[in-house]
Amino acid sequence: MKSEILRILRTAGEECVSGQRLCEIFGVSRQAVWKNISQLKEKGFEIESVSNKGYKLISEPDILNSSAIESYLSKECICKKVEAFETVDSTNTKAKQLAELGEEEGTLIISDEQTAGKGRRGRSWCSKKGANVFMTLLIRPRIEPKYLSGITLLAAMSVATAIKDICDTETKIKWPNDIVINKKKICGILTEMSSEMNYVNYAVIGIGINVNDDEIPQEIRKNASSIYLETDRKVNRNELAAKVVEKFDSYYKEFLKTNDLSALTDEYNSMLISMNSEVKVLYGMAETAKPEDEEIGIARGIDVDGSLLVETKEGIKSIVSGEVSVRGLYGYV
Repeated sequence: MKSEILRILRTAGEECVSGQRLCEIFGVSRQAVWKNISQLKEKGFEIESVSNKGYKLISEPDILNSSAIESYLSKECICKKVEAFETVDSTNTKAKQLAELGEEEGTLIISDEQTAGKGRRGRSWCSKKGANVFMTLLIRPRIEPKYLSGITLLAAMSVATAIKDICDTETKIKWPNDIVINKKKICGILTEMSSEMNYVNYAVIGIGINVNDDEIPQEIRKNASSIYLETDRKVNRNELAAKVVEKFDSYYKEFLKTNDLSALTDEYNSMLISMNSEVKVLYGMAETAKPEDEEIGIARGIDVDGSLLVETKEGIKSIVSGEVSVRGLYGYV
């Protein structure tokens, strides 16, 4: 109910919404409406009560809030439930725990801070409290595990298009799922799954976005940044999280029609920062790669399962995510 009240007040803009109208919409008493308004105020939402006119939303706090996120989501969206935390060890870990207990598909776990965030290949993920978005979406696709590799790329497309819509800034993807602005990484994505031989029990899609962070460590500033540092714009984190989920919902439904990326490859390739550019393929860990572990080629986009097609001297090679790293010739992208 709180999320619906926020949606109605936000839509009303400068107009007041009467308590009586809210009672009629939800079929509850004025006391129930007042109680929900009071709970929102306690969470930091500034809601003005105007005598004989009703309620008006004045401002929203810069905190991650389940009701606020839900208020931005459409009724058709896969996400019907948001659980927000101040601190967790890892949103992926929390989501997997809930999945094992039978939590429904579409549940979103989001936190202001992670104390043990995980990145690709077991790397840690930098986490500043109160400035960024750390979230994990639980899905239960009825597909074979071999078809799941494209899911992470859907998440990358979702983040890239969500940021572009909200910030009106060019956002690109470094294959397979790093989001970059001005050639600097601002988001990492990690998908984990539980499966049987021919059945996916569940998958969790973890997304960490550097949003309003102005304290990116100097040692990684060359390749990493935040939306704020690159655009000089503070972003409503609840709105951004909801927008990412909405975008994913659209891509996910398209993906499930064919269990591959056939309908989305062109759109993904339009976001690929290395499209038709020379790249370096690193076989093994990038940090310890030797010259004989490297190969130069031209990125030609992805195929329907999300593999990167690289044109080399030997012809087109299909590069599978997780086995190699792909970088620009002279840097991160």
